[in-house]
Amino acid sequence: MTKPPRNDPDELLIGLVSISDRAAAGVYQDQGLPALQDWFATAIASPWRMESRLIPDERAAIEQTLIELVDVAGCDLVLTTGGTGPARRDVTPEATLAVATKEMPGFGEQMRQISLQFVPTAILSRQVAVIRETTDHAALIMNLPGQPKSIKETLEGLKDADGKQLVHGIFAAVPYCIDLIGGPYIETHDAVCKAFRPKSAIRTKS
Repeated sequence: MTKPPRNDPDELLIGLVSISDRAAAGVYQDQGLPALQDWFATAIASPWRMESRLIPDERAAIEQTLIELVDVAGCDLVLTTGGTGPARRDVTPEATLAVATKEMPGFGEQMRQISLQFVPTAILSRQVAVIRETTDHAALIMNLPGQPKSIKETLEGLKDADGKQLVHGIFAAVPYCIDLIGGPYIETHDAVCKAFRPKSAIRTKS
């Protein structure tokens, strides 16, 4: 399948999926999507645009949405919020694994390590990250927390009062991961989140 055209060769296409029965039904206003949009607006220095979806906690709907965002919309990175706990309706990790080509367990491990700095119930989170590959495209899919504060902490990590990084956030590893699967070269604003790449993978500026 041919990828949709990009406004720039290095434009990052981001898919955002908020998974909540009540928010999808209009019972309350979704907070996950605005929090993610605000964070990317401050963190990404290179070209990017996004596709967003608000859907209920239905496994079939989650799987279909993830597949559509990667295979049809051509997203390089897909982030979900919600549905990762132990409750009966929490099926986001199962849906994510069902559409995966390979798992990336380090992301989930680090997300729980960050959250454990604040609450002992972080061990109840079942967030996963995976790669989905098609014939000519690949994307990183990650499950994030549902609360705006937790989303920011998970992506950025923890810093002291002087800005020194105490615990690395997961997004520091995302640009290089996207490099490795053939996606665009992502640059970040270091004050928010400094992307890490081996020296051999850093693009020199002309």
